[in-house]
Amino acid sequence: MQRRHFLTLAGAVAAGALAGSRLLAQGVDVDAILRDPAAPTAGNPKGDVTVVAFLDYNCPFCKKAAPDLERTVKEDGKIRLVYKDWPILTEASVYGAQMALAAKYQGGYSRVHHALMAIPGRGVSKEQMAAAVRASGIDLARLEADLTAHAGDISTLLKRNLAQAESIGLQGTPTYLIGPFRTSTLDYAGSKQAFAEARRRQAAE
Repeated sequence: MQRRHFLTLAGAVAAGALAGSRLLAQGVDVDAILRDPAAPTAGNPKGDVTVVAFLDYNCPFCKKAAPDLERTVKEDGKIRLVYKDWPILTEASVYGAQMALAAKYQGGYSRVHHALMAIPGRGVSKEQMAAAVRASGIDLARLEADLTAHAGDISTLLKRNLAQAESIGLQGTPTYLIGPFRTSTLDYAGSKQAFAEARRRQAAE
């Protein structure tokens, strides 16, 4: 991790990142952010470090960082990754989040998530997102059925993600909570360093 990036990360801690005691003092339910049973997850479910990623499918910075994050999580083998769909940029962002979360009911969240993240640029339309989902190989009939059947649960989860983001003062996407750190900048080298530092801090507590 470059020194500038590390200082940004450390500064986020001082400003009130995911440090449990401070968030709890502000009335934030840290466990609900880390372990919402409805939130899609990846990586190792028993990982020793949890990464919470607040993302929007129309966020170019989310798309740029996604491959490095996925690669680092896979290589590390001990990271638990929690996805927080936080569609705040466009109406199409909400549509994309709904599609990804509906795919979860057939075990296809990751497939749809990656398909949507792979669409280049910003300002991606609903039509472009629908085409990407179709190309992902997901069962579209099942997806549409689940989108209707679970509309209330999906809407509730998106509202809960929004409330959680607001409760800890997030300003935009992407935002990553890594152990006690919060950052909006994440690359391959930076994520590896952040995971190592999170472990070091956890061991020192």
